[in-house]
Amino acid sequence: MLTQNCGPGPRPSLLKQAISGAVLASLLLLTPNLATAQQTLVTSNESSSATTRLNLPPGVLVAQADDSYDPFADYSEFEESVEEEEDLNFFRNGRLLTVGFIGGARGWTQTLSQIYSTNMAFGLFLCYFFDLRFALQFGFLTSDHLLSVAGGSYTPIRGNVNVTDIGANLKYYFNTQNVTRGLADLNPYILGGFSQMYRTITVSGNDNFAKDAAFAFNVGAGIEVPMMRNKLFFGLQGMFQYAMFTDEAKIILDENDQSTGVSPVGDSFTVLGVLGVNF
Repeated sequence: MLTQNCGPGPRPSLLKQAISGAVLASLLLLTPNLATAQQTLVTSNESSSATTRLNLPPGVLVAQADDSYDPFADYSEFEESVEEEEDLNFFRNGRLLTVGFIGGARGWTQTLSQIYSTNMAFGLFLCYFFDLRFALQFGFLTSDHLLSVAGGSYTPIRGNVNVTDIGANLKYYFNTQNVTRGLADLNPYILGGFSQMYRTITVSGNDNFAKDAAFAFNVGAGIEVPMMRNKLFFGLQGMFQYAMFTDEAKIILDENDQSTGVSPVGDSFTVLGVLGVNF
């Protein structure tokens, strides 16, 4: 049997070990470069992604993008939340217009209380609401009163006095949210404004009549009780009218032009019931 002589040479196990050592050395040399390349690639990708996300031009570093507070970021042309809440509350619970009837009594002060009788007064009103608190009311009120000037040596004077006034008043309704339910339902308010009062005086036994006008300042207060789910309300109002008639400093004369010693000095006040319809 022939045996082939391959000559001297390394054993297979030694050759495998040499090859493995060479490959391992190459990997060790390439590992830092691969890590550096991988890190560079990741950084490049992150920078590119940040650049794309922030819409920055090429070459601008991400660190230059500042997320500091912008004072114009929260700007809105709409009202603040508190005002929006008030508007919503007004349109839900408030009123826009109120039309109603007023009726009660008109009285007088000082000398007018002695010569003019207290009598019924009635009229109409229209109220426009700016918000839940403020409203502007226009009203018409008329009343008739007996005139009586007697008690001296002069001829007694008797007749009738018609008083009509057209007024405009600003009303303010108090906030009753923190008040007990029973008082909150009363809706208290105060008012102030002015009126133009027209007065017509007729004397018994005399075909002539006297007519004049006076400017009056109004101040008063009242309450309103809603009914029928706030569609209707009943109220009570008291108001004082500081009137400036032109004859307050004059003495009333009888039919014989004899002095009565009485001057028509005084002002007006009203106590009225209010029945209104809300819109």
